Amino acid sequence: MQHRKPNTGFTLIEVLIAMTLLGIMVVLLFSSMKICADSWQKGEDKITEVNDVAVVYQFFQHHLSTAKPLWNDFNEESRTFAFQGKNQELQFVSAFPASAKKSGLQLFSLKLIKDGDEQVIQVSITPFYPVAEGEEWRKEEVDLLRHVRNFTLSYYGPAGIDGETEATWQDDWLEKETQPRLVKIKIERDDDNFWPEMVVELKSMGTSTNLTDEDQAGAETNAMGVP
Repeated sequence: MQHRKPNTGFTLIEVLIAMTLLGIMVVLLFSSMKICADSWQKGEDKITEVNDVAVVYQFFQHHLSTAKPLWNDFNEESRTFAFQGKNQELQFVSAFPASAKKSGLQLFSLKLIKDGDEQVIQVSITPFYPVAEGEEWRKEEVDLLRHVRNFTLSYYGPAGIDGETEATWQDDWLEKETQPRLVKIKIERDDDNFWPEMVVELKSMGTSTNLTDEDQAGAETNAMGVP
C-alpha cells in the first residue's frame, strides 16, 4: 500500500487572509507617508511665510524709517517734496546700508501691481540725484511680495500743510512739506494667513532746506559710488 504525502500548500482562505492583511499594511504605509508629506509641506509653507514677513518688515524698518525729508528741485519748472504717499502707493528717499554695493541716496517707489492672475507689491529704485553726464540712469524693479490680496497704507501726522494742525491718521500724504510721524502698513495674502499690522516710525519729520552746492556735489559723487 502506498502512503500519500501530506499536502503542504496554502488553502484558498489562508491566501485571501494574507492578501487582505497585506492590503491593510500597504494602505497604512501610504497613509503614514501622506501624513508625513503634508506635515513637511506645511512646515515649508510656514517657513516661507515667516521669511516673507521678515523680508517685508526689514525692508520698511531699514529704508522707510530712515527716509530723508528732501526736495526734488532738480527740474527748474517744478519743485516737489520727495515723500509722497497714497493709499496703495508710496515714494520716499533713503539710502542703503554701508555693506550694500549700491551707495548714495535712492528714490524708492512702492505700488501694488497686477501680474497675471496675482497682485504684487513692486519696488522701483532709482538714484535720487541726477547722474553725471555720460552715465547711465539705472532703474531697478524688484518684487517685494507676491500673492497679495490687499495692500493699504495710512499716515499719521498733522492734517494741514503747515504742520501745525492736530495729528491724525490719513489715507494719503500729498503736497506736504514734512514727512509723517508714522506709516501704517496692512497686508493681506491670498492664502488668508494672518499678517501682523506694521507701524513704522520715521526718524526724521521736519522739512529739509535745500542742500548747499557743496553738500549736493558730495551727495552726487557718493551716488556714483566714488568714495
